[in-house]
Amino acid sequence: MNYKWIVLSNTTVATLMASIDTNIVLISLPTIGRELPGTTAPLLLWILLGYSLFTAVVLLNFGRLSDMFGRVRLYVLGFAVFTVGSALCGLSGTALELVAFRLVQAVGAGFLFSNSAAIITDAFPPNERGRALGINQVSIVAGAVAGLVLGGIITSTIGWRWIFFVNVPIGLIATIRARLDLHEIARPDSAPRIDWAGNVAFAAGLTLLLVALTLGPLGVLAAPVAIAVGGGGIALLLLFVGIERRESSPMLELSLFRIRQFTASTTAVLLNALARGAFTFILVFYLQGPPRFLSPFAAGLFLIPVSGTLAAVGPVSGWLSDRFGPRPFLVAGLLVSAAGFLWLSTIGADEPFLGLAPPLVLIGGGMGLFAAPNRAAMMTAVPPNRRGVASGIGTTFVNAGATVSLGLTLILMSSVLSRPEIQEVFLGTAASAQSFAAGAGFLETIHLIFLVSTALILSALVPTLVLGRAKAAPPAPGPEDID
Repeated sequence: MNYKWIVLSNTTVATLMASIDTNIVLISLPTIGRELPGTTAPLLLWILLGYSLFTAVVLLNFGRLSDMFGRVRLYVLGFAVFTVGSALCGLSGTALELVAFRLVQAVGAGFLFSNSAAIITDAFPPNERGRALGINQVSIVAGAVAGLVLGGIITSTIGWRWIFFVNVPIGLIATIRARLDLHEIARPDSAPRIDWAGNVAFAAGLTLLLVALTLGPLGVLAAPVAIAVGGGGIALLLLFVGIERRESSPMLELSLFRIRQFTASTTAVLLNALARGAFTFILVFYLQGPPRFLSPFAAGLFLIPVSGTLAAVGPVSGWLSDRFGPRPFLVAGLLVSAAGFLWLSTIGADEPFLGLAPPLVLIGGGMGLFAAPNRAAMMTAVPPNRRGVASGIGTTFVNAGATVSLGLTLILMSSVLSRPEIQEVFLGTAASAQSFAAGAGFLETIHLIFLVSTALILSALVPTLVLGRAKAAPPAPGPEDID
């Protein structure tokens, strides 16, 4: 098999596994809350958020480390760490242990996410990257939705612990195959140096911001404390930008943002992540909450139109963008997604499958149209020896945006629902059935959240149309650009 297809098959398995684990836990949260000792609503939420947050925190640095020490080497390490973390998660005895072991998983996922796009870009010539990255991007988003269906089936049949144990044999085989089949193409940077100050400022700032956005609405932190913690997080993130401007070997290379196309792509993907980050989270509780109370498996089936449409549109969009350029597909993807979110802002309390499927098809189609061309434009715009960092920046923006989106969703929910009601929704307790018999308050929250998502998606048109107008000069070709 041609080496580039070996690369694509292995990296697609990696991103599929890591993205499935982002949401496979979500569908099982009520069962985990009932069966795992010491579970509270905040801990239950951080079983989900901790993984996304830590992945976002490590991605930038892991992209930098990969450029310094070799992308394939750290990619293989990521597979191994992710597999070990999955086994530990399945063996967790308490909710706190599960939160901690999910962080181990996140380290492995960080290595996988930060290197997959760069390894693919190294292996494929420029005229084929859109199609290759399209297939890889489809695996990320489709895996996140497929995790809901798989999680429902596994949890309903053999128990929630097996949502983690199933990763172990797959991870072992994939780690061995990656070690044997993949090899370095790009030359690592010389004189490696770690940006410790930037690492600490970014990790602490993003963590404090997420703590404020999640524990504040749940009542764990008093409002003044939550505001102070959030303000401290924002201050540290601003400090991080200042550090990176002066750092000779930064984890976030601000010089890449001088490239108009790279800036347009990263800004658009961040706004998309803010809009879409809570999409599945909200729909899962909409489907499993009042008045329908569907099973985890049935709720997962309702979401198949998203993954099915995305899987069909994504590769085609990537292939067409290689031939006609990315811009028409980026604009069309944003507009189609916005139409889907606007439609969801009008759904009823007990929407049937045929009523919910059309907006989900629009959202899945919009995702498919946008993701691959945007990623290809981003990666092609930067020099070959900076693709590891660029890949890390792009995926960090996606994960950080999606994670912050969940925090913003909690704030919107708290503006309509009381804190006890929010906790009842998350824990899936019997009391929630009584509190939300009509579901009016929760439905109002859903409408508000999807209206905000529509506005965020439309705002992504600005960088796409303005900054993306000027095509960045192509970097000098390297060995990785030769088929």
